[in-house]
Amino acid sequence: MLGFITRPPHQLLCTGYRLLRTPVLCTQPRPRTMSSSTSWELPLVAVCQVTSTPNKQENFKTCAELVQEAARLGACLAFLPEAFDFIARNPAETLLLSEPLNGDLLGQYSQLARECGIWLSLGGFHERGQDWEQNQKIYNCHVLLNSKGSVVASYRKTHLCDVEIPGQGPMRESNYTKPGGTLEPPVKTPAGKVGLAICYDMRFPELSLKLAQAGAEILTYPSAFGSVTGPAHWEVLLRARAIESQCYVIAAAQCGRHHETRASYGHSMVVDPWGTVVARCSEGPGLCLARIDLHFLQQMRQHLPVFQHRRPDLYGSLGHPLS
Repeated sequence: MLGFITRPPHQLLCTGYRLLRTPVLCTQPRPRTMSSSTSWELPLVAVCQVTSTPNKQENFKTCAELVQEAARLGACLAFLPEAFDFIARNPAETLLLSEPLNGDLLGQYSQLARECGIWLSLGGFHERGQDWEQNQKIYNCHVLLNSKGSVVASYRKTHLCDVEIPGQGPMRESNYTKPGGTLEPPVKTPAGKVGLAICYDMRFPELSLKLAQAGAEILTYPSAFGSVTGPAHWEVLLRARAIESQCYVIAAAQCGRHHETRASYGHSMVVDPWGTVVARCSEGPGLCLARIDLHFLQQMRQHLPVFQHRRPDLYGSLGHPLS
């Protein structure tokens, strides 16, 4: 049975649940003038939180259990975080464990999607591209599978995380990863039109605005945020991206200690277009659930038509339309 935290009408706050515990389903606070459809008519999505290690098969087992639980609860789409496949101890191990999109691991996830009848957002696969033999670098690839297990979209992370944060340790993603060269047009799914991004991309609002202008209703930021930047920036960035783009934002996150030199912040969440956090995972691996109300989204955009008020004559446009 799904549990609710009682609040005033239309003010239900949701937290997540750990594996094998009862989930909490959530609705979202919103202005009273913006009515929504009956909640049980709305598409349900699941946001999965995991602690990946260098063991790919153990990681798959954990993710598969969460996806199966999401499907059992009626979710039409499940979101997995960046590096759902593995988090290695060093760049050399990362390259060794990487696979092409037509490799065995993605084949397992395709079968999982088919068996569960659910769409999967695989939010940061270590991909050996066709140029692997030439440059020995990989792509950080967000793969979207439909309920038949087919790849319907793939986005290669365009902004690589080369940073030095005091207390968190340096990161040089470009040492072993190539940046993608294009954005992926939003994809129609049972939950709405989904725009694909990955982690560090959330620091670049131009990307979210570009996807929203191309028709996105849901923006995805699968992530593996660190323990210093997480408390400071994670939630505020996700809420900002939701408010400015007037989209739902879904952020599946890595959590906990992956090995002796790496840990992640967690706090997977769903943010609605009003900027309200409507679902949030608790500590540790597990998932949270949220319903996507596209009628509310359209009302938001009608009442607050910011895209009609933009002034490209003053500060330029966002480039060519996505095709």
